[in-house]
Amino acid sequence: MSSEQRGQCPDHQIDTNGSDSYCWNDSKGVGSCLSCGLATWTDDKGRLWAKKTKGSKPYLIDQEGLLNPTSSKQGDAFSNTFNEEYDVLDDTEQQGTYKPMRGITKDTMEFFGVKVVEDLKWKAQNSKDKQWYEGTSDEVQFPYPTGSMKVRRLDLDKEHFAHFSIKGTYPHQLFGMNLFPAGCSKVVTITEGEYDAMAAWQMLKNGSFINPVVSVPGANTGQKVWQNCQKYLDSFDKIIVSEDNDGAGSKVTEVLFDLFPGKVYVMDHGQHKDANDFLQAGDGKAFKSAWWAAKRFSPAGFTSSADDWCKALDDENPYEYVTTPIEAFNKVGRGLVKGGLTVLKAPPGSGKSSMLRMLQHDQVVNKGQKVAVLMMEEVKSITGRAMASYELQKNVMTREDAEWAGVSEEDVKKALVKVVGEERFVSFEVNPQDPINDTLTKCNQAIAFYGVDFIYIDHLQRLAYLAGTDGATANLTELGVKLTELAKRKNVGIVPISHVNMDGSTKYAKSIEEEAIVLIELSRDREAEDMEERNTAYLTITKNRPFGTTGSAGALTYNSETTILTEKLGPQEPKAPNREDF
Repeated sequence: MSSEQRGQCPDHQIDTNGSDSYCWNDSKGVGSCLSCGLATWTDDKGRLWAKKTKGSKPYLIDQEGLLNPTSSKQGDAFSNTFNEEYDVLDDTEQQGTYKPMRGITKDTMEFFGVKVVEDLKWKAQNSKDKQWYEGTSDEVQFPYPTGSMKVRRLDLDKEHFAHFSIKGTYPHQLFGMNLFPAGCSKVVTITEGEYDAMAAWQMLKNGSFINPVVSVPGANTGQKVWQNCQKYLDSFDKIIVSEDNDGAGSKVTEVLFDLFPGKVYVMDHGQHKDANDFLQAGDGKAFKSAWWAAKRFSPAGFTSSADDWCKALDDENPYEYVTTPIEAFNKVGRGLVKGGLTVLKAPPGSGKSSMLRMLQHDQVVNKGQKVAVLMMEEVKSITGRAMASYELQKNVMTREDAEWAGVSEEDVKKALVKVVGEERFVSFEVNPQDPINDTLTKCNQAIAFYGVDFIYIDHLQRLAYLAGTDGATANLTELGVKLTELAKRKNVGIVPISHVNMDGSTKYAKSIEEEAIVLIELSRDREAEDMEERNTAYLTITKNRPFGTTGSAGALTYNSETTILTEKLGPQEPKAPNREDF
């Protein structure tokens, strides 16, 4: 993960209007602002120092208000350490020349006013080692309509020296927009870099036909740029985005879509990273073809074109499932399903938690799945001992139980380690002050940090009690909707337990029952005279959106000596599943 972050400059947070011109490199302890030129660094005591100009006196900054990052993704302009000092030793004005480079011709450079100053002498102190260095390098100067100039220094040691800077104020406009009058064509093309803008214009040039191409100052373009350029861009009927194939460009496209819905089209660069990559590879014709084939941008949540639909068939595997150790259940429901909620509902004391442990152990150990659990009515040691019990097939739920079973604590730990492996089985807790929101947060983190396949929540009513019964139904309704969307988007299975009312409905959570793609009911006669019957739980699938089959799904028997559930074969096993009539 990148150690660099973007956010507002600590020296002008008020007037940046959401700007993310400031870059902080946490691993190197240095930062810089592309807008105002502020340089920041930390000393050996961890204090933050700042300096506005090379002749000014350094001053301390309160780090509490330093940075509110908007993105950890860094553009090319912020990939290197900022220099505390950068002095050009030769103060004479050097006009520079129009020099072809990176496949871009001299004529194109001249059209965009981009000059190269060669052998510019410099002296710099590096922020990392505090040493002074001298050398020469070429400097490419990209003029912006505001009169500011974005400068790229070539042939510098990127480990030690920044190679982008701004001369003048930050250019809150588009590079090249002064060369193409508003509305001069039906189509405008936007790239993410100045080289790309020049390369695209050169490849698209066709006689006297005006084909405007402009560039944003960076992938993380701030709000002021869009404010200043909104009328200009809106003067065109169509906006084609030539975004880099590195993930950063999607932010630019999404902002443009919000501002100009229906006008934004996106190119598919294929194997090429950007427009300049096309040019340097000699694939100008391929770029033109990609440009003409640009497709209307569909924001997240919309599938419109034929290609989008076919891509969905290629990329998505709806209702993946994992078989369970309950054969009768698998015959009816196939297994536990991903991409939605599988709600297990039953009265208290029916054996729901025991069933979850059975399923969790089988998924982790036998199916190679990663599982996260929120077990709200037990401490972590009970959760761990339950997994060890299933691994050993002996009751080690307490130290006393383990001793009676002839199992040492060392062997209990070995059994648990065998189950959890490399973070295959993860337990989490939620903040009792905000249980609903924190549950959703923890579920997201379990997926992002540990890559879990299934999440178990035991149980929903406990979340409602923590949040307050006055708004329990509304809280659980919101949680159910958001968990459903999370399961679909991330293709995970979420299995919450729900207690039921006297009428058999889920308590406070009728909406979650409606959100579920699979509904499993568990029943047990706790008053039965026959001990075997008293220790038998019956499964029924009453809702099965993925596969349509419902009905009796087998029975489980509980061994009080080992605390293990096993499938009970016999008359309860369904002969043929029922199929719902849709």
